[in-house]
Amino acid sequence: METSQVIKTACQICPINCGLTVYLKGGKVVKIEGQPENPVTKGGVCIKAARAMDWMYHPDRLKQPRKRHNGEWKDISWDEALETIVTRLQEVKEAYGPQALGVYVGCPALDQAWVAKFIQRFTDLFGTPNIFRSDTCFYSRQTGNRLTYGDHYSPDPENAKCVMVVGFDPHASAPNWQWAIDRSLKKGARLIVVDPRRTAVAKKANVHVQPRPGTDCALLLAMLNVIISEQLYDQEFVSKWTVGFEQLGEHLRQYSPEEVEKITWVPAAAIREMARTFATSKPACIIYSISTLDMTSSGVENSQAIAMLQAITGNLQVEGGWVSMPVVPSNPIRLPDKIPGKAPGQDEFPVFYEMVGATFTTAQGPLLTRTIESGKIKALIVAAANPILTSPDARRVQEALSKLDFLVVHDLFMTETAKLAHIVLPATTFLERTDIVHVYPWLSAYPYVMARKKTVEIEGCWPDTRLWLELAKRMGYGQYFPWRNWEEVLDYIYQPSELTVEYLTRDKPEGVFYDTVKYRQYEREGFPTPSGKVELYSKTLERLGCDPLPTYKEPSESPISTPELAADYPLILIAGSRLLQYHHSQHRNVARLRKGASEPMVELHADTAAQYGIADGDTVVISTKRGSIELKAQTTRDIVPGVVNMAHGWEEANVNLLTDEAPASPMAPTPLLKGLLCKMSKKAI
Repeated sequence: METSQVIKTACQICPINCGLTVYLKGGKVVKIEGQPENPVTKGGVCIKAARAMDWMYHPDRLKQPRKRHNGEWKDISWDEALETIVTRLQEVKEAYGPQALGVYVGCPALDQAWVAKFIQRFTDLFGTPNIFRSDTCFYSRQTGNRLTYGDHYSPDPENAKCVMVVGFDPHASAPNWQWAIDRSLKKGARLIVVDPRRTAVAKKANVHVQPRPGTDCALLLAMLNVIISEQLYDQEFVSKWTVGFEQLGEHLRQYSPEEVEKITWVPAAAIREMARTFATSKPACIIYSISTLDMTSSGVENSQAIAMLQAITGNLQVEGGWVSMPVVPSNPIRLPDKIPGKAPGQDEFPVFYEMVGATFTTAQGPLLTRTIESGKIKALIVAAANPILTSPDARRVQEALSKLDFLVVHDLFMTETAKLAHIVLPATTFLERTDIVHVYPWLSAYPYVMARKKTVEIEGCWPDTRLWLELAKRMGYGQYFPWRNWEEVLDYIYQPSELTVEYLTRDKPEGVFYDTVKYRQYEREGFPTPSGKVELYSKTLERLGCDPLPTYKEPSESPISTPELAADYPLILIAGSRLLQYHHSQHRNVARLRKGASEPMVELHADTAAQYGIADGDTVVISTKRGSIELKAQTTRDIVPGVVNMAHGWEEANVNLLTDEAPASPMAPTPLLKGLLCKMSKKAI
């Protein structure tokens, strides 16, 4: 294929930011491949990135602002759109005060490292703390890790002799991890997988256990029980660098493999095999991504238990274990003296905000609905998000958004959320903007940064940063937004690191390492906890009135906790599993991707299907106490009997009509999405 230009850039469909080589012909993108020079992804690329030009050039792309009036849409200019937004925001502020404005920021904006904070610079000046993140994951993980270590660590599977994957399907959701695991397996590493489904990675495992959804914490505590009772732990590390070991050991007596088998459905012998394999195959690391284990009633406790497994086996801050990621030196983008107060949920979740408040200064997505319902928010700007499909309790979300005085959506397409807006603005794909990116530190053990170089421009479409820069100037905040474009903002942010957009795009398009991974830093500095050590017994939790030791909590809906509900809803639902072709609700309009997953399906065991008189391909109705959806059955033997699994993001079968936005735990604002109760019936013809 003859091409006129080749551009090195980075993907931004998901947080991995894979290196890409983009080929152009006649000013148009014609092919996308992985970038071999990228040391993180090593030339790998998923099918979403390889088909990104289909998405970018899709005929349904928004290319001009739209305004809804009396139920009709009309195209308007950017100038009219901006003036309308500024006028309405000022009216709302005068009528209700500055905190009547909310902003909801989705993954495409969040995954640009500084965009959410740049938006917060605007909201700080406006006077509202009501900026929400769309993600429903990672909060419990951050909380549990920081309670235990005071920090966050990244797994290093490529150098491990044992890799344990818990509740995570890397083939579908983070292929870079799958590639790293595969390279580790080729070197002889052992693989343990914990998942109710027999996923692609589970099929490669030496040990695969399939727990009842939502019971992972009990399983992890049983592993700790075995490792301590059989003295398989690193005695020197435990003696020098932990506090609370005796209390933990005593606490774990209730979690014998035999007792935990009753809770999890995992045989006691398999629990012992897992524990012994992990403890005796050093170095070892646990990978559990950023979602599944958060979305249970024991979300924080899951992360505490995993952190403790890494620590007491001596697999902390070592090559092939968990490593600490150095931070890129940078200037702050927020204005500390302008921050207008507490974000929603800050008083409700003191553990979470004390542990990670400096990292997550936004409110969490599931809190948006209740904040609107309370009457506090009258106007909302949605940036790169589709909460009607991706937020739990979708019917309630839609009702709340419909009550707003003013709704603005900035997106690529007329999404379900955009259809409710008063103003819709056309956004850009990652191929149409320049940025500086570094791999999510919790998804990679590489202190690496690179440029995402703009490849083309689609007329009429604006990136998030241009929108907020222009809004700031029209609102009279120009002195606080002195930059002409996002490239100048990036140069300001990265000034302490001496990284510039020009240097990275011109001289180092493949990226650079900004630092090296440091091993055993605790020997020089200790741990950033109150004791300076790994806290197996948390004084912080004790002070805040919580259990200082990780304790398994039964899901709020289950055959055990709610037997009367289980009598009517006897099946267990896993909501929100990933499909390789899609990222959340995105890409379902791309024909070449849709071929691989053309319609929504519910995955269930063949024996369960037979019990209900259902054949593969039958249309079924799945119901919870919140709602019902129809979709086709996909029978398999790769899932635990009595469990059904569904991906999210389908407009025609929205699994979030079945879910609940209520926080699953008092310690972190994450909903219960893994382990709800449901029922199933064959659709009557």
